[in-house]
Amino acid sequence: MPSESKAGPLDGIVALVTGASSGIGEATALALARCGAHVAVAARRRDRLESLAASMPSSADCLVVEADVTKEESARAMVDATVQRFERLDVLVNNAGVMLLGPVADAEVSDWERMVNLNLLGLMYSTRAALPHLLSAAQTGPRRVSDLVNVSSVAGRVALKGSAAYNATKFGVVAFSEALRKEVTGQYIRVSLVEPGGVATELMDHMRPDIRDGMRARLDQIEILQPDDVAAAIMFGITRPRHVAISEVLIRPTQQET
Repeated sequence: MPSESKAGPLDGIVALVTGASSGIGEATALALARCGAHVAVAARRRDRLESLAASMPSSADCLVVEADVTKEESARAMVDATVQRFERLDVLVNNAGVMLLGPVADAEVSDWERMVNLNLLGLMYSTRAALPHLLSAAQTGPRRVSDLVNVSSVAGRVALKGSAAYNATKFGVVAFSEALRKEVTGQYIRVSLVEPGGVATELMDHMRPDIRDGMRARLDQIEILQPDDVAAAIMFGITRPRHVAISEVLIRPTQQET
């Protein structure tokens, strides 16, 4: 444990970050650790998680959890492993997601299923598994408040052609988050929605080559966000006083129009 003089704003708090093997999830996990949190990092790529854990500050306590949140039992086991190691859970950052764009007419249905299963159902499974522990932390934890952060997208607010299925999953995240917020806000669980625009992550690597090349050509014309920019927005909400809830953050590159 860090000494009192070096304690961060989240000293001793327990956080779980999904999709932590790269991009926004990796940056957020590092930011949490730097602020004093114990961090469980979850994703399917264990080797990447091990590298992330090795790069944490020396004072950080990090748990690596290999998990596939598209499977309800895996999401539940991920949360159980975190609570078993750290004895509670104060913060869940649902970041795992995939973006497979393309017109509806020639779309691969398997791409739709992959996005629904990860972007929406995976987030819902993880939230359901974590909720009892977040409620407990809000009642008995040192901060007397807990945080659920759902990483959506500008695509959860603005529908564009060629993005119908991805839009559908991210609009779903927005609706789920707002409905849940109304269920638990009186119990000091803060449900926050973070909606990034263009970010330098691996999301485009999984697209069809023609779609990927077109998007990269458009994004090359502007200065896009870096994962640390989005992590900073996430951390802003988590580190507010107990009586302050940042319910929604839409964060775009300055030059991005849509």
